[in-house]
Amino acid sequence: MRTILVTGGAGFIGSNFIRHLLSNRDYAIVNLDKLTYAGNLDNLRDVEDSPRYRFIRGDICDSALVDELMREADAVAHFAAESHVDRSLMDPGVFIQTEVYGTYVLLDAARRAGIGRFLHVSTDEVYGPSLPGQRLTESSPFRPRSPYAASKAGAEFQCHAFVATYGLPVVIARPANNVGPRQYPEKAVPLFITNALDDQPIPLYGEGLQVRDRLYVEDHCEALDLLLHQGEASEAYNIAADNERTNLDVLETILAMLDKPKSLIRFVEDRQGHDQQYSMDASKIRALGWTPRHDFPAAIEKTVDWYRENRWWWEKIKSGEYRDYYQRQYGRRLAEARPYEA
Repeated sequence: MRTILVTGGAGFIGSNFIRHLLSNRDYAIVNLDKLTYAGNLDNLRDVEDSPRYRFIRGDICDSALVDELMREADAVAHFAAESHVDRSLMDPGVFIQTEVYGTYVLLDAARRAGIGRFLHVSTDEVYGPSLPGQRLTESSPFRPRSPYAASKAGAEFQCHAFVATYGLPVVIARPANNVGPRQYPEKAVPLFITNALDDQPIPLYGEGLQVRDRLYVEDHCEALDLLLHQGEASEAYNIAADNERTNLDVLETILAMLDKPKSLIRFVEDRQGHDQQYSMDASKIRALGWTPRHDFPAAIEKTVDWYRENRWWWEKIKSGEYRDYYQRQYGRRLAEARPYEA
């Protein structure tokens, strides 16, 4: 039986990918996760007793531990990262340590262990903003504008270096913004949903006109599965769903689904360097046979339904470390916010 080492598997996308592999592939899964604030073993409690699943708490920067686990693995799916732009503005050094140095540790261990496939999960943010009407391709230049995006670009450059220098078979995924179950509620969509469910004011940066593509996480996992098995080594692939909407459109859709008033919306001071739009051309992965199964309404509806039905999961999160972060990020902004006007 093949063994897949998944890094960051207790997070949002990683946990959904582990569940996808256990349901669709006869693999053993080793999940290496540091369990920082967004790592949550509740994300995998329905599979934790599977004989094909094993959890190891540890840091991808720990070279001795990574070496040990890499010797057991046939392939790697690398999700581990600090992942929120807002937090990268507060403490960029943590992002450089995890994304750049941590990815180097993994790549070097994979090289020495002779790993057969290394799937690196990056982000559309490495490109920086797209212009109106522009769809970025895999050959578009990198123009990252936040510490988070720059750290992910640095990780990708490490990947390309190990391909060119050592011939390590790395495949890179560049997904759009994911939505779906078990996303930490600091991110826009779960923040909108959970605040609405609690009838709390909902902060919306600027005028809410920033445009993002919303990729349902199950569709993303299917794309990653395809790349793990059929992606061409040394190549990068955009993963986009063509579900582009403004943040205001997304929030208004969520409020309508929950039958909540638009008066909950608060327009707050925008964050620094907020990119206006990301738009990618995903024809390269579609040529391999992948097509997203969820359009925008379906992706948002399934996401809303999950948070509505799983208060047990997010209520305890929002009562802990999250509360301090939320106050630092939005306390002053909400006090100075402009209310929604019909």
